[in-house]
Amino acid sequence: MSRETWASRIGFILAAVGSAVGLGNIWRFPWMTAENGGSAFLLMYLLIVLGIGVPGLLTAFVIGRRSKRNPVGAFKSLKGSRAWTLLGVLCVVTSVVLISFYSVVGGWILRYFVESFTGAYFADPGAHFEAINFGTSAFLYQIAFLGVTALIVMAGVRRGIEATTKFMMPGIAVLLVALAIWASRQPNAIEGYQFYLAFDGGYLADNFLAVLGSAAGQALFTLSVGGGTMITYASYIDDDRSLPFDATMIAGLNLSIGILAGLVVFPLLFSFAGGPTGGGPGALFVSIAGAFATLPAGQLLGAVFFLVVLLAAITSSISILEIPVAFVVDEFDLERSMATRGMFVLIVGTGALNAFNADVFGLFADQLVDLLLTLGLIGFMFYGAWVLGPDAVQEFRNGAGRVSRSLATPWRYAIGTVFPTFLLFTFYSDALSLAGYSPGTSVIALVALVTTVLFVLLVLWSEQEVRTENVDTAD
Repeated sequence: MSRETWASRIGFILAAVGSAVGLGNIWRFPWMTAENGGSAFLLMYLLIVLGIGVPGLLTAFVIGRRSKRNPVGAFKSLKGSRAWTLLGVLCVVTSVVLISFYSVVGGWILRYFVESFTGAYFADPGAHFEAINFGTSAFLYQIAFLGVTALIVMAGVRRGIEATTKFMMPGIAVLLVALAIWASRQPNAIEGYQFYLAFDGGYLADNFLAVLGSAAGQALFTLSVGGGTMITYASYIDDDRSLPFDATMIAGLNLSIGILAGLVVFPLLFSFAGGPTGGGPGALFVSIAGAFATLPAGQLLGAVFFLVVLLAAITSSISILEIPVAFVVDEFDLERSMATRGMFVLIVGTGALNAFNADVFGLFADQLVDLLLTLGLIGFMFYGAWVLGPDAVQEFRNGAGRVSRSLATPWRYAIGTVFPTFLLFTFYSDALSLAGYSPGTSVIALVALVTTVLFVLLVLWSEQEVRTENVDTAD
């Protein structure tokens, strides 16, 4: 069965940006920013996206384009021990976890878009959200959202994913700019900007580990790196494209949309909700929705706002669903339509756990997904640096300009040492916090460093064993 490719470079970039933007920037980013000190979180988030996110994107791009396969097929077909296939399996599992809770939120947004035309949530936004966020109605809207996602994925890479994101992404940007201009004219917009943009060093010093872990998880979530999406998307691109350019462009556009979303949300929170007091997953549906109830033409403004969020949600959900669909298509040689229908049925089942149980949803959306994405990216980096090694450097350089090519070797050793150590630090911090432990920063840093050294030694030893075994077999 012939494998699809992107029709154009801009199609790939917009699809990747759409995957990165989604609910991560418009729903989850304001929520996480509000719960982690506003500007303190924003600074850490910016640094991690640029310092860790871009090299991480490059790692996923190198693995995907080198293999021309889904995450499982990539680690199975490329060089190295077959044990690395488990990392590809982790990507598929992570994608299922992601879309299981993501589709619940997508269902909320679809419902609010429809209800904006009647003002159904205007009377008491808090009570309305509590009445519809979980249960049978949430499950039915979740199925509707999943159905739209599945239809796009079923249409294929060019006619489905690329065509959809080429239309949606410019529309999202234009509507967000218009909303940001409107939000800037609201009564307490200045207070919202101060919370969001005025740096608070004291808060960061007092809550460094919590902010760092949340910012790292948010960066990986919004960039769709660590879960296999970018491996899958890169598997459809040609060898003559510059991966460094694409990764930088995608990260930059993702940051721009995220910051722009904050310029919409925080002026509204301070103007109509007394600040970021709503918090949590429902902030968008209580505090922001409540703002529209107090404004002239509130139904129209609400419909426009939730249309933007809905378009963003769809661009991300199709990228998440594409991971398990590509896995089934590549590994079992099934038709795309059959693979998509099968995944739709599976995710309706796993999604129901989130739609009917707030505790399961909270675990998936706030903690589990961050840990899985971090663990996945750590694995990608170790694999790219120490297993692919020179092949990764060659793939990095294919299609790149002179300056970018000179960065290939430093990039390889950075993703094999410094970056995974940092990610291990955030992983241990979050995991221990979830388990109820809070050791000192120096202890966690030491454990992360030791883990990196031991893992690199183990990988080098295991790959040497593989090479020796291959030589003996050839003889």
